[in-house]
Amino acid sequence: MPFIYARTIRFQDTDAAGVVYFANVLSMCHEAYEASLAASGIDLKQFFGKGAIAIPIVHASADFRQPMFCGDQHSIHLTPTQLSPSKFSIQYAIFAAESTQQVCQAATIHIAIQAQKRIRTALPPEMDKWLQDWSAPEKSLN
Repeated sequence: MPFIYARTIRFQDTDAAGVVYFANVLSMCHEAYEASLAASGIDLKQFFGKGAIAIPIVHASADFRQPMFCGDQHSIHLTPTQLSPSKFSIQYAIFAAESTQQVCQAATIHIAIQAQKRIRTALPPEMDKWLQDWSAPEKSLN
């Protein structure tokens, strides 16, 4: 089941044409990511602090279907998928509030690394719980 994050488009999110600036969509998605971590009981100060494991984003993309304007209400549906013991992706589907109309989709890929050595490592246990909390249920082959 995806994590759903409500977001109002702010003036600071827009460009000179009055629509959301493309890079700001990824910032909004990251807000949803942070909210999902907190909702799973992860201490954000510790998670994004100087811990032994860091989880940087190594890829990001966004596809726009409709413009988003200041004052618009949207919901960001976040669904993570584990790709390997050290790697996961997050799919973001952004919908106009109270609608099934998808206005944007985005994706990020993250890897876990040892912060000091900068080498890959397994995801920490709290991320396993986070993945279970918000991943799409496995479909039965029956």
